[in-house]
Amino acid sequence: MTLGNVLLGMGISIFKFAGLGNDPYSGMAMALAERVGMQYANLLLIVNLFIFVLELVFGRAFVGAGTLVNAFFLGYITTFFYALWTRFAAPPASLAVQIPVMLAGTVVTGLGVSMYQTPNVGVSPYDSMSLIMTKRMPKISYFWNRIFTDALCAFVCFLAGGIVGLGTLVSAFGLGPVINFFNVHFTRKLFGKDEDIL
Repeated sequence: MTLGNVLLGMGISIFKFAGLGNDPYSGMAMALAERVGMQYANLLLIVNLFIFVLELVFGRAFVGAGTLVNAFFLGYITTFFYALWTRFAAPPASLAVQIPVMLAGTVVTGLGVSMYQTPNVGVSPYDSMSLIMTKRMPKISYFWNRIFTDALCAFVCFLAGGIVGLGTLVSAFGLGPVINFFNVHFTRKLFGKDEDIL
């Protein structure tokens, strides 16, 4: 789970380095942090704490060690890796380089999510929102609840002046198949599980 969160933070930092947009939630936090003049990791921690309270109240079953690691450390892991990339190279300026970097971010992020979720030791505050909505409103599927939360974050990101681009679309619609690939061919076998727990 911890290694999964490290890889997830690395993947988010690669998406940011590519400059084509991040997953909606990270992109929203990055845009808001820049807008208010706060470090991304600190703002993400504040937002996570607020959502964590909602998770405790409405979805206590989703809370575990993974929730705390993700909520408290993911932003700082992302910041560490982004600083590492920019120390040795400038962010790519052409699509010919940006797209391969973004695709690398997709693979690393997908592996990270798979490894952090499969042990079944807690769901991140943001990920819990669509699960809680599905539990509270069973007539609306998880798919549509997730689309709603992602779309809302992307909209806030756009309003705050953040990048909503190809990376955002790939994160929203392309990560699922990548995560499932790693679930089937790597992570479930690592943990001896036959199917997803969450």
